Formats: sequence, C-alpha cells, structure tokens
Amino acid sequence: MRRWMLVAATALALGGSAGAQPGGEPPHAWVFGSWTGGMYPPTDTSGPRCTGQPTVIFTRDVVLRAPTLDVAYRQRLIETVAASGDSLEFRLLPVPPQNTPLGPRIAPDAAFGCPGGPNTLRVERRGPNEIVFPDCADFPSPLQRCVGN
Repeated sequence: MRRWMLVAATALALGGSAGAQPGGEPPHAWVFGSWTGGMYPPTDTSGPRCTGQPTVIFTRDVVLRAPTLDVAYRQRLIETVAASGDSLEFRLLPVPPQNTPLGPRIAPDAAFGCPGGPNTLRVERRGPNEIVFPDCADFPSPLQRCVGN
C-alpha cells in the first residue's frame, strides 16, 4: 500500500508523467473532458443530463469511470500516454487489491475490460466528439463528448 501511495504522489508531484511536452499540451489533451456512452449507445450528449452523469472523464493525470453498480467513480492515475495518429495508449498506475472473501483482488470495475490488462487503455478517435475503447469488454459502444449546458 505504501509503495502505491509513493508512486501516485511522485507522479502527481512531477506534474503527471503523462508525456507532457515542455511548454506544450500533453499528447492526450484532445480527450480531456466528460464522455457518455460506452456501456450503451450514447443518447443525450448536451446539457446537464450528460455533464451531470458522464461515463468517463479524462483529465491531465486521471481517468475516471462510472462503475456499473456503484455511485462513486473509479479513479485511475495515468502513468504514461503514447499518441499515434488518432489513437492513445494509456498506461495506468496499478491499483492496490482489496481484501475480499476470495482473497485480495482489484475491484472488477477498476479496469476497462481491455485485452492489455487492467492497467492499459487504448482510445481511438472516430470523429471530433466520438471515441471508442477497441476490444474493451466493458465498453462495447462508442463514447461521445458531453457538450455544454
């Protein structure tokens, strides 16, 4: 637990080692904001309904996802981001396991159900306001950006 906290604190102290360019925007700046859909096809992408309950939120240092059966967002700290054309490859800091009756395990909805494991997330841009998480079982549908009120 202490090691995880030290890694997280170090990443935040360094300004989020998400691959930011000196004097410029980080490679994932185009994805910053709130997104809806992913678990189901997006319906309402504008106004308070979308911005009040987005599915995924991207910031400089954190990716938050709405869990299926809980009200609190799952927060994942970004370790690195690699950009390639219209796609991003996120490497997330490992989450500490929780004690369960079956032994220590990470929360099932702390990850994204992606083939690279619980600490990776690939994002592809399909348009100015649409992204997908390819081959991620927890997000079979596209996500659309929440826009204004």
